[in-house]
Amino acid sequence: MENLSMLWGIIGPGVAGALFGAGWWFWVDAVVCSAVKVSFIHYLPGIFASVSALMFNCVSKEDLGGDYYSAYGGDDNEWRAKLWLFVAYVVSFVCLAASVGLLVQDALTDKGPSVWTGVAGVLQCVFVLISGLTYWTCHSSDD
Repeated sequence: MENLSMLWGIIGPGVAGALFGAGWWFWVDAVVCSAVKVSFIHYLPGIFASVSALMFNCVSKEDLGGDYYSAYGGDDNEWRAKLWLFVAYVVSFVCLAASVGLLVQDALTDKGPSVWTGVAGVLQCVFVLISGLTYWTCHSSDD
């Protein structure tokens, strides 16, 4: 089991980077291939999904346990880390919901971007958030 954990620590960041790159590749492809100009509001779910992936990677797994010494205070650090993680997850799910909403809007109107732009936005959010979770599971605080 320790060998599997060590292997995941080695290949996990590469897998996370590939997922992140694939998510943004879908989005760039949709914007470049779009017949009409894609408005800036379509960019926001992917941008905020990337920010939320960064947010929950700022919290280490050791910060959630509470079995550590901290020079910054007592028991307040554990709930602060959990609150930060909760806010990051809320932002990520709002991004996913916004991208689905934009997909529905693109599918129902004829004058906006194509449906592929909406699908690429959803794929971008899903891949970026999975990459963030992948990286969070494979790194430790001693890295």
